[in-house]
Parts: sequence; C-alpha cells; structure tokens
Amino acid sequence: MLEDYKKELLEKGAITLKIKVHAGAHETKIKSILSDGTIKIDIAKVPENGKANNLLIILLSEEFAVSKNNIEIIMGAFSSDKVVTIKK
Repeated sequence: MLEDYKKELLEKGAITLKIKVHAGAHETKIKSILSDGTIKIDIAKVPENGKANNLLIILLSEEFAVSKNNIEIIMGAFSSDKVVTIKK
C-alpha cells in the first residue's frame, strides 16, 4: 500500500506525509490511502499523554524501516490530522 512512499523515501532521503489518525481503535493498522494522498491509520491507544502519537511513530518506523528518531510529527500533535516527516 505504501510502496510509492517507500520508493520516494529511498530516492529523496526524506518524505512528508499527511496522516489522518483514528485513535482508540481496536487494533493499530494502516487502513487506506485517500485520493489526496492522506494515509488513514487506526491506532489502538487513546490520545492522552502522547500514547497514540508514540504508537504512530512506532508503526511508521517499522513500516518504513527507519529509526523512531527519524520520524517527526511537524503539525497536528494534538489533532487527528497530522503532517509527519520521515528521514532515511
């Protein structure tokens, strides 16, 4: 599902993603990619004390095979609509 984004990360060394998070879901998973490129993700943690954001970063680090330190939420830390940068 994210192959194009993974390829772009390898080519450019960094990417910026728009993400729509549904916190408090039953399981953590990537659901879909919307027509505008936004990635919909379910997170199985509640959005308190950064728990959902931490799990989002773990999911993205595993999916893109990068360190958690290479992922930053640059907009929307307290919102379900986020902008995230990932560096190789």
